Amino acid sequence: MITVRPKHPVKKIGVVSDTHIPTRGKFLPPALFRLLAGVDLILHAGDLVSAAVLEELAALAPVEAVAGNMDPPELHKRLGRQKLIRLPAVSIGLIHGDGARSFTAYRAAAAFAAIKPDLVVFGHSHMPFHERRDGVALFNPGSPVVPRRAPGPSCGLLRVEGNSINGEILFF
Repeated sequence: MITVRPKHPVKKIGVVSDTHIPTRGKFLPPALFRLLAGVDLILHAGDLVSAAVLEELAALAPVEAVAGNMDPPELHKRLGRQKLIRLPAVSIGLIHGDGARSFTAYRAAAAFAAIKPDLVVFGHSHMPFHERRDGVALFNPGSPVVPRRAPGPSCGLLRVEGNSINGEILFF
């Protein structure tokens, strides 16, 4: 597992997953850039499909991402499959969440069970999810390009305040 410690203060984090550019969408929606404007960090929970997505998002803020099941081998090698983002007072697990048959949120939580981060960010299902289970907050931003069982495309916003982290799903 890769551990990341951002070098700058992080209070507001944009969260994206399952962009699938250019296989399921030709470009990232302009609304996504408006919603993520002003964030200190962007987390991408996999299935970018193209490294160009990282470059586009990096125009807004530094990006930490993991590879998903639809990403090519070069992205797997570059990004890895699982990261731990360590901020001064909170930690965030980042994973795509694909794998053996079980509810995606359970797989994501199980991947970090020994570490027990404050929040686990995952993707894969394309369905927004934000719940606390067994003392760990689980957060899936859905997809800004290919939503499933959601009112529309979505992303997430996390706010770090002291030793707490709060999440919000943003639909557009």
